[in-house]
Amino acid sequence: MTLATLAEVLTAARAGGYAVGGLVTLGWEDMRAYVAAAEAENLPVILQAGPSCRAHTPLPVLGAMFRHLAEGASVPVVAHLDHGYTFDDCRAALDAGFTSLMFDGSRKPLSQNIDETAAVAELAHGAGISCEGEIGFVGYATGEASAGTDPDEAARFARETGVDAMAISVGNVHLQQDKEGGLDTARIRAIEAVTDLPLVIHGGSGVPLAQRRDLARGTAICKFNIGTELRMAFGTALRDALAADPDAFDRVAILKQTHDPLVAATRRVLRGFGPAT
Repeated sequence: MTLATLAEVLTAARAGGYAVGGLVTLGWEDMRAYVAAAEAENLPVILQAGPSCRAHTPLPVLGAMFRHLAEGASVPVVAHLDHGYTFDDCRAALDAGFTSLMFDGSRKPLSQNIDETAAVAELAHGAGISCEGEIGFVGYATGEASAGTDPDEAARFARETGVDAMAISVGNVHLQQDKEGGLDTARIRAIEAVTDLPLVIHGGSGVPLAQRRDLARGTAICKFNIGTELRMAFGTALRDALAADPDAFDRVAILKQTHDPLVAATRRVLRGFGPAT
């Protein structure tokens, strides 16, 4: 069994000069492919259940799926709650067998975010698992605008919450389909100067590939969340499978055809910010 906590895989990544993929799952087909890709690359992987995933599949089912995959995997697998918005969300994930809780209080006033995140960190650590928090708001490509992380606030957040990893807003946005632009390296360096926590980039799909590699190897960024990029790969594979046989109707047979293309796409993602070879 290779079920791991977030702190375990990020500590190793920080020491080794690489980042770990926090891969956003929507169902069995993608999470299975993600683990297969991680095994092929001999790298750890973080399986993430975000709000849309949880709306589709109950947390106890997701926890059992994540743990089942971890038990058969040859690499460390983290069962991670992504964007838990309440203490109850996080407690439910803990009860469902998750090994990492991400509490998102980034829309809230700083003091409230710190207090609520600290409560989740205490809950997680009391159960022997990890906690990720977010300071600064990461916006959406077609929605809410970002509010960049203030380094002084980040220092206070890290000091007062006790989290194991800190998600930051440094030019990244959720749901970005292209890789134009890039992250604010000066802001990243300023945050690094005031805390030694592993840093997390949400909306990693929009970060240029070369910058992902350089940041993983040269900064405290130890985790890139990747969702849109791999959902697009899955969608392309699914459309190709349906186009190849317009009369197909058995969904198991159809979905099987997405596996190899999604594994290949995931391997490229993981290799892009993995250890130097």
